[in-house]
Amino acid sequence: IFQKYGYTHLSAGDLLRDERKRPGSQYGELIENYIKEGEIVPVEITISLLKRAMDQTMAANSQKNKFLIDGFPRNEDNLQGWTKTMDGKADVSFVLFFDCDNEICIGRCLERGKSSGRSDDNRESLEKRIHTYLQSTKPIIDLYERMGKVRKVDASKSVDEVFEKVVKIFDKEG
Repeated sequence: IFQKYGYTHLSAGDLLRDERKRPGSQYGELIENYIKEGEIVPVEITISLLKRAMDQTMAANSQKNKFLIDGFPRNEDNLQGWTKTMDGKADVSFVLFFDCDNEICIGRCLERGKSSGRSDDNRESLEKRIHTYLQSTKPIIDLYERMGKVRKVDASKSVDEVFEKVVKIFDKEG
């Protein structure tokens, strides 16, 4: 769907997991420890991976300059790091916020964990992630909401209903 609107999807989590697995990565073990503990990886690492992916995408095709960044920023430190590194280089058009009950999220991730192989798809890590979300990420969502930039989707609905809502948002936002 995102390609239809000219966006390149970048997942902060996928970039971190890929870097963790990359042979010779200086950050691999550090990233693994943060992920397993449900904590947020230091912003310098995440920003450098995001910026590298954005630069590579635009170097390959200068028309590809719209990005959907999934899972970032997750805390005040992330936001400040983004502002410091990307100020004048990238504008945040809107935040797509998938709002979902904690138990539904845990159930979905535990189900995903049966085949994902992810070290954080277990109840203990997920509960830590929820605590981190409430303490660190929710205030960032609230900040963007005060700026009028949050587009909220009730993610407890079916896949089709959530998809339909996302399409409407992208139809409107472009």
